[in-house]
Amino acid sequence: MTHSQSDDFDIAKAIFDQLKDLPSERRQRVLRWIAECLGVSPVAVPPPPLQGSGTTKQPATVAPPLAGGTGPVDIKSFIAAKLPKSDRQFAAAVAYFYRFEAPPAERRDSVNGDVLQKAARLTGRKRLTNPRVTLNNAKAAGFLDGTSPGEFAINSVGENLVAMTLPGGTDKPIKSKKPAKKQAKAKSRAKPR
Repeated sequence: MTHSQSDDFDIAKAIFDQLKDLPSERRQRVLRWIAECLGVSPVAVPPPPLQGSGTTKQPATVAPPLAGGTGPVDIKSFIAAKLPKSDRQFAAAVAYFYRFEAPPAERRDSVNGDVLQKAARLTGRKRLTNPRVTLNNAKAAGFLDGTSPGEFAINSVGENLVAMTLPGGTDKPIKSKKPAKKQAKAKSRAKPR
């Protein structure tokens, strides 16, 4: 079946209508996911010249760049910015880093126990007792997908966790947990009778 050029524009318009009201960072992420899923390379578009009439010039809307690179380039500063609270979150952050934020020569689609243990060492985090179990736990939590025995890749849930939920993302950082029940009981016992 042959598609006409007008069909292409209709498809592009439908995508534009879905993305136009999203914040720039979310548009960038969605477009990156689409490009990755379709196996195409994102195209960098130069910004158009300023448009307007008279003396008031307004910049035209420009599609956000599709490549990362605005954040830290080493894993230690990336993990320090994200502050993962558990080993599962740490595993997701490491997989995210190596997939999207690492220097091009270090990028990888999946991580394994050796990569996770090396990341713990490089970030100054306590060594993991069994990194493969940690990766399996992150998979069970829905942050990673198993790609082959011992290899795990970040999925969209993990990407959202790292990009949006952990500190340094676009949403509010995770708030600290409420005091434990023991502390609450201790406070209630301390009341004078």
